Amino acid sequence: KGQLYPKKERQKTKMEGKIVANNYKLVKKLGSGAFGQIWKAEHIKTKEQVAIKFEDVNSKHQQLYYECKIYLWFHSDSTVIGQAIPQVLYYGTEGNFNLMVMDLLGKSLEDLFNDCQRKFSVKTVLMVAHQMIKRIEYIHSRRIIHRDIKPDNFAIGLGKHAHRIFIIDFGLAKKYMSSDGKHIKYKDGKSLTGTARYASINTHIGIEQSRRDDMEGLGYVFMYFLRGKLPWQGLQAKEGDEKYVKIKQKKIMTNLETLCQGFPTEFLTYMQYCRTLEFDNKPDYRYIIDLFSNLFKSLGYEYDYQYDWVLLEANGGKKQ
Repeated sequence: KGQLYPKKERQKTKMEGKIVANNYKLVKKLGSGAFGQIWKAEHIKTKEQVAIKFEDVNSKHQQLYYECKIYLWFHSDSTVIGQAIPQVLYYGTEGNFNLMVMDLLGKSLEDLFNDCQRKFSVKTVLMVAHQMIKRIEYIHSRRIIHRDIKPDNFAIGLGKHAHRIFIIDFGLAKKYMSSDGKHIKYKDGKSLTGTARYASINTHIGIEQSRRDDMEGLGYVFMYFLRGKLPWQGLQAKEGDEKYVKIKQKKIMTNLETLCQGFPTEFLTYMQYCRTLEFDNKPDYRYIIDLFSNLFKSLGYEYDYQYDWVLLEANGGKKQ
């Protein structure tokens, strides 16, 4: 994603130390992109640390208010506490920005993957997969599909939640079912929504997304973690449509056996299962969780939250 202020890096120092939403002092810029900026901030009285997302009020595709509403929808449910979905603490507009204050999280899975030299062990992938599937099962139970499954949109918690994988960034999410249980209609001719690298084949060919597409996207993330790279990465193409077409072609041409070769067959079974789902099918989450749980046990692993990045840190930043 392009920088929001490519010629204005002085913006960072201008904003640092600024008080926003009456209570929060900006501490450090965490990232920026097409969506805007995200900052770490601190409550001036309680010293509680939070994350604040900023969006330019003049940006063409404003998503922040919509995303805020989705977070509030999840948190209107009493069972959300166990679901590792961050909470929104404030939403408002100040000057040229819409801003949303929310729980501060740790690094994204993409950042942790980079920390671990872009390879995760089978044990780590199975531990994160279990939680990622549970997160998707929950948001689907609230009649929402994410539509942008990627490692950047999952992050570890902080402090007592450092073992938990949170799901974030609902700017592209949408309802797939009405409150009376009516599923959205099948449509084609849609443009690609989400991240091409992890998009399902049906998304590439323009079919309206549903629960199955989130599930297939997870499968590509699991294989990315295991392999270090997906076969459709690094294709020579101009940005935009040409690149998307090449990724789509390569994805369609790569058979699942080749994609999952060299890893436990349960990953192939998972991918095959996702590809068999019909547009309005409810995925069998219990079947999938059991599939990976049984593999985890058969490999003699212990669910001890000793992820690769935890071991790396314990080992002074050196891979074992």
